Amino acid sequence: MPPDPSPCDAAAAPVVVAAGVLWKEGRFLAVQRPAGKPMAGWWEFPGGKAEPGETVAQALVRELREELGVEVLSWALFHATTHVYPHAHVVVHFFHVDQWSGEVHPYDGQALVWCDGHTAAALPFLPADQGVLALIRADSTRLAVAHAEGKE
Repeated sequence: MPPDPSPCDAAAAPVVVAAGVLWKEGRFLAVQRPAGKPMAGWWEFPGGKAEPGETVAQALVRELREELGVEVLSWALFHATTHVYPHAHVVVHFFHVDQWSGEVHPYDGQALVWCDGHTAAALPFLPADQGVLALIRADSTRLAVAHAEGKE
C-alpha cells in the first residue's frame, strides 16, 4: 500500500505519538488504519497523537480508552523511534501494555487481530513500527530457544 502522497515539512516539529503493544496470552494486538485516515489499510499498534499539555503516557491511556474502550492498568515504555512519512514527521513512543480492564472493541471501525511477531510479518505494518516488530520477533525467538533448551 503506498503512503499518503501529500508532502511533509521534515523540519516542522514532529508529531508525538503514543502506541500500545497490548499483550494477551503471548500475542499482541494489531489494528488496521480505517478508510479516511492517512495511510488507510496499513497495520499498526493502537494509539495516537499526544494533545497539547499531555504527556505521552497520558496520551496512551486516553487513546486506548477512545479507540478500544479499555482502561490501561499497567504499562512500560520500551522503545521510541522517529520516522518521516511523506505527510508527517512523527516520534512514536511504544509501551508494553500487559494489564487493562474492559473488552477490546474497535470504536474507530478498524480491523483488529491478535498476532505474534512471526505472523505479523504477513501484515503491512507502518514503516515506523518495523523496528518494534523486529524487537518482538527477536525476543520471541530468544524465548523459544530458551524454552527448547529448558532454560526458561
